[in-house]
Amino acid sequence: MPPTPPSVPAPTDDDLLHARRCAAMVRSAVDFAVIATDVQGIVTDWNPGAEHVLHWTRAEMLGHTADRIFLPEDRAVDRMGTEMRCALRDGRASDERWHMRQDGSRFWASGELMPLRAEDGTHIGYVKILRDFTAQREAADQQRLESEFMRGVLASSGDCIKVLDLDGRLVYMSEGGQSVMEVDDFAAVRGCPWPDFWEDEGNLSAVAAIAAARAGRAGHFQNFANTLKGRRRFWDVQVTPILGRDGLPERLLAVSRDITSTKEAERRLALSQERLDLALGASDMVGIWDWDLASNLLYADARFARFYGVDPERGESGAPIEEYLRAVHPDDLARIRDEFRALFGNGGDYASDYRVVQPDGAVRWVSARGRLVRDAEGRPLRFPGASVEITARKRAETTVREANELLETRIAEALALRATAEDALRQSQKMEAVGQLTGGLAHDFNNLLASISGSFDLLRRRLAQGRHADLDRYIDIGRGATERAAALTHRLLAFSRRQTLDPKPTSANRLVQGMEELIRRTVGPEIRTTLALEDGLWSTLVDPHQLENALLNLCINARDAMPFGGHLLVKTCNRTLTDAVATESGMVAGDYVALDVTDSGSGMSPEVVQRVFEPFFTTKPLGMGTGLGLSMVYGFAKQSGGEVRIASEPGLGTSVCIYLPRHAMDETPQAARLPLATPRGAQGETVLVVDDESAVRMLILDALQDQGYTVLAAADGDGAMSILRSDVRVDLLVTDVGLPGGMNGRQIADAARVDRPGLPVLFVTGYAEGAMSGEMPSGMHLLAKPFSMDLLSARVRELIPL
Repeated sequence: MPPTPPSVPAPTDDDLLHARRCAAMVRSAVDFAVIATDVQGIVTDWNPGAEHVLHWTRAEMLGHTADRIFLPEDRAVDRMGTEMRCALRDGRASDERWHMRQDGSRFWASGELMPLRAEDGTHIGYVKILRDFTAQREAADQQRLESEFMRGVLASSGDCIKVLDLDGRLVYMSEGGQSVMEVDDFAAVRGCPWPDFWEDEGNLSAVAAIAAARAGRAGHFQNFANTLKGRRRFWDVQVTPILGRDGLPERLLAVSRDITSTKEAERRLALSQERLDLALGASDMVGIWDWDLASNLLYADARFARFYGVDPERGESGAPIEEYLRAVHPDDLARIRDEFRALFGNGGDYASDYRVVQPDGAVRWVSARGRLVRDAEGRPLRFPGASVEITARKRAETTVREANELLETRIAEALALRATAEDALRQSQKMEAVGQLTGGLAHDFNNLLASISGSFDLLRRRLAQGRHADLDRYIDIGRGATERAAALTHRLLAFSRRQTLDPKPTSANRLVQGMEELIRRTVGPEIRTTLALEDGLWSTLVDPHQLENALLNLCINARDAMPFGGHLLVKTCNRTLTDAVATESGMVAGDYVALDVTDSGSGMSPEVVQRVFEPFFTTKPLGMGTGLGLSMVYGFAKQSGGEVRIASEPGLGTSVCIYLPRHAMDETPQAARLPLATPRGAQGETVLVVDDESAVRMLILDALQDQGYTVLAAADGDGAMSILRSDVRVDLLVTDVGLPGGMNGRQIADAARVDRPGLPVLFVTGYAEGAMSGEMPSGMHLLAKPFSMDLLSARVRELIPL
């Protein structure tokens, strides 16, 4: 059998009485909403106060969740559940927010939710007590809005409004006042004696104003005081008492208004009055006048009337304005009338200088100053003013102007003579440079020609003698001299910015990496070589082979500057030059790829740095350099649209930086270096060779025929076009660029592709100014003269499609 539950003692009469009293108190508290719920928040009891505050009846709420009294946004986040959990955890949950009545209206309530427990402590629900504080909330909101409004008024006021204690110490300063007084932190000046902001008489006036306000009167004064940042301002100050409930001053209100501009206007007005008083007594004073615009009569003193040839009595009693205007010089009269019309239209002040022809025929200059007076409706009423004679000043101005004109003429003549002398000097310098250039060329080319001609002479002699053992040596000597001559020619063309370039979108990083081994071998193991290549380097449009030559030249120069070893740094980076930086450095603003070669060598003096780009200038011993290395680098960079900059100090090394314009396209893949031994031509493959130099044309024909190609030849554009317009097979066009007869090689290639689309073209040229500018179309390639026949054959094999 189940155990017998413990018996519950029956309630006593006192218990019943206490329960009835508690229920009565809950029913009587009509201003308090008392809501009881179970543990799930379901309403189990609802007192009359809840009906009064929330408008739901007890019957309407029993069995419903208590969250009906919350706003929708609070129900969406389970506000009731949050309060119940908080009440269980902390014993109570305070609630002060907007709630909702049965009709959907809102009211502001403050209340608490507490756990409801049985006598044995078991949690059986919750009790929530609310009170309507909507009126108090709205009053507080209204007070806050009024406070914010007053704060805005005080902040926008240009006056400095302060509250002082009875000892004159700062208690409060309006935001507008802090701005006017340039106070960054009011806390730093709170409690400071207000009279200390004034000096000398201003300090005494401030103390007196405080004393008057403490006695119940208003204190007033004007004086200078500096803002906290030292600006001197003139203030109009009113100090009044703030009375307490007992009618006695409790604090003081000080209002300071900045009247600096008003005082300055008064000062200027007084100064103008002083000047007018002085002018009226001056010897050059013509007189004063007052033009009545309604009657068109001008009233003037006797001196003014006589100056204009008007009877003084008529002047004082009023004479028509035209009598005065008749004395104005004819060359100035039309201008004066225009000035009057402009003044009456929208003007106020008037100032004009003009000439007056006096009765004796003398011409005098006067300066007239006046002010237009208008009536209450803005209509012109009167025009008073004064005139001063300025004839002497005008004569002095004329003398000075004529002297200035004469001086300017003499300066212009001197500048013209200087320009002529400078032109002569520049021409002399040009001739000196040409002489240096031709002398250097003659020296170098004579050496090269001696090597070539000597090799040919010895080859002929050995062949005649039947001695063939040493022929390769003389061939190598002649070939080496030819290559040095070609290199010298390329440097000359680069220096003059006339070399034929084959620009391609190029990655400077990949080019430097490809040359790393060559650079290290060239500079030697004694020099530590470092590459610093920026990630994400932009592409640049440049002839990659010429950029390789320029880089190698710079590395060789760096090596020669470090005979005992050192450090060589090759660096790349992206550079964007703003307008300001570009102007300072003498460059064009924009994006550049920078290639920098820096050494730790001997460095150069400023005088040497200024000359390093000159042709044939070298610091190396005689016979150790041509002096064209840096001038070639400079010319190549300029021809590629870039710049070169150099920085050097003796003992600290040298840095040479090539700036090349950024190019939007990606790098063009570079073809692998061709081997010297090349495959022969296939059966029937035909090459058209166009060159006006018969010797070159013959050599190319022989070389290609030796490789098995069928070769057609032409000496000019007409001959080439007759072949190209025929039905004969042509697999490749090999043409010089500079040709006689009106068509150059580029024009032949473009015309050939009209009838033979996609025809491969190989330009062979030593110099082609203008004809090969810009990027070449796909399938067109360039080979610079002089070249080896092996290299020519290899390029031909590469370009003819299999």
